[in-house]
Amino acid sequence: MTMPSRLTLVASLIGAGAGIATIAAVAQGINAGNRPALPDLPFTVTEIADFEAPWALSVLPEGRLLVTEHDGRLFLVTPEGEKTEVANVPRVQVSGQLGLHDIAPAPDYAESGVIYLSYNAPGEDGSQIVLARAVLRQGDGSAHLSDLTEIWRQPDGGGGGHPGAIIAFDPAGEHVFLTVGERTESETAQDPAMARGKILRLNLDGSAPADNPWAGEGPVQSLTWSTGHRNPYGLAFAPDGVLWEHEMGPRGGDEFNRIERGANYGWSDVSEGTNYDGSAIPGHETRPEYAAPALYWTPVIAPSGLSFYSGAMFPDWDGSALIGALAGMALVRVEIDAQGQPDEAERFDMGTRIRDVAVAPDGAVWLIEDGDPGRLMRLTP
Repeated sequence: MTMPSRLTLVASLIGAGAGIATIAAVAQGINAGNRPALPDLPFTVTEIADFEAPWALSVLPEGRLLVTEHDGRLFLVTPEGEKTEVANVPRVQVSGQLGLHDIAPAPDYAESGVIYLSYNAPGEDGSQIVLARAVLRQGDGSAHLSDLTEIWRQPDGGGGGHPGAIIAFDPAGEHVFLTVGERTESETAQDPAMARGKILRLNLDGSAPADNPWAGEGPVQSLTWSTGHRNPYGLAFAPDGVLWEHEMGPRGGDEFNRIERGANYGWSDVSEGTNYDGSAIPGHETRPEYAAPALYWTPVIAPSGLSFYSGAMFPDWDGSALIGALAGMALVRVEIDAQGQPDEAERFDMGTRIRDVAVAPDGAVWLIEDGDPGRLMRLTP
């Protein structure tokens, strides 16, 4: 299938039948922007440790955590808060929103010790987003990365913020997905040859899967799974195997999207928000060829971090999406009904900007606070 320059025929990209019905089912998205935050929290918040501008966290199978700091440091942390800085982290370009980003254990981490990390690397034409993998080695109270290998580097350097750079693995553990923001150059999200405004799908070694929508059509096209994204800071698979993403809109229009193979989500041709200068952007209803958000927020919450809940501590949350909110200063719980329609169920007032969220094997929920210092917090009933 040839990748068209504007990807306007979403139906043909997704396929007939079920794919078309899925997009049609979410064409009328729900606006949850004005939902109130609940001041009475149904959980206890325990402050575990402080970090300098933490950016992402991930829970390892045995219950310890990995926490990245924006300026390029990585820590291994026990549930009690004992921190060990991990050595041999690659050099990163730090500027504004750019720096060390996401961290995630490989599907076979328990056997291999491999982790994946994303970051902005210095380049001659401006920084480039990199996806790398390495082995986390530990012993005698120390930890370091070895065998660091770049498996993908953004071919087009430069641009501003909006890096995205969020990592997710499919349920089978065969592919790694990476969000790439449009780096504040909005028009690039609709350019199929630019690695901006895309969700990429790679084999675990960084090669292009043969069943990607545009396999064999170019180095960026071959890796592209979906396009038309702005600033995607959340990506995760639900328990039923569906991939969900959230991204920040401009003035309004934060989106929660069901990600379909080959779909175009419309940025910057359409949005549920407006430009920062107040000028209008056509809404998704004006361009039905673009996939509309199933749920959106106007006013914005600035979503950051996404994890699906499974565990014994909060049984009523089973299957819910948990989303951090920067502008909303909250933890947002989203339920998805039997028809696949998400809606905000609860918004918990955390009194601070929440940067990332993760769920531990014991069912506890972990949050990191955006700031310097930024707290690592554990939520229990």
